[in-house]
Amino acid sequence: MTDEQFKAVYPKVSEWIRHTLFSHAAKARTVASVGFKRLPLYFSPELLSTTKFVVVDQVPMPPLSAMGLKQFADFERGDWDGVTYLDTFFVRPSRASDERLYFHELIHILQWHLLGPERFLAVYADGLETLGYHKSPLEVMAYDAENTFVTVTQPFDARKFVEEQLEKKKK
Repeated sequence: MTDEQFKAVYPKVSEWIRHTLFSHAAKARTVASVGFKRLPLYFSPELLSTTKFVVVDQVPMPPLSAMGLKQFADFERGDWDGVTYLDTFFVRPSRASDERLYFHELIHILQWHLLGPERFLAVYADGLETLGYHKSPLEVMAYDAENTFVTVTQPFDARKFVEEQLEKKKK
């Protein structure tokens, strides 16, 4: 996608995200309200108390093809367990109590915070388009952190991890 294409579609995606978050706001709960035991070892109390999640039968995906981004049709139609927008993530009922999935989505929350919405979407779209979902840099970062969360017992500062990974990507 060219810079011009991104600049043209970004306001539409941004508006779709705002509308989606607004329409689900009544069902949103804070991550802190779930009471996971391990997440507070990795994420700040402020992040856990301000990040929200919504349990939905199908995670909402923006109509990218209708916005002229046909190259993302497969991603748009994907059967995903979770997706993150700004300070909220959506999760399917079968994963609603899965601390591992919450960890992964919280890494994306940090990416949104640190990059800002426009930069996050630009980096995510570029990685998705050029490398595919599983090799997309922001997904690789989230899966690497998630795998460490699952396999290593020593907690780490997730925000610092994301900051360091984003800094490496700049070089």
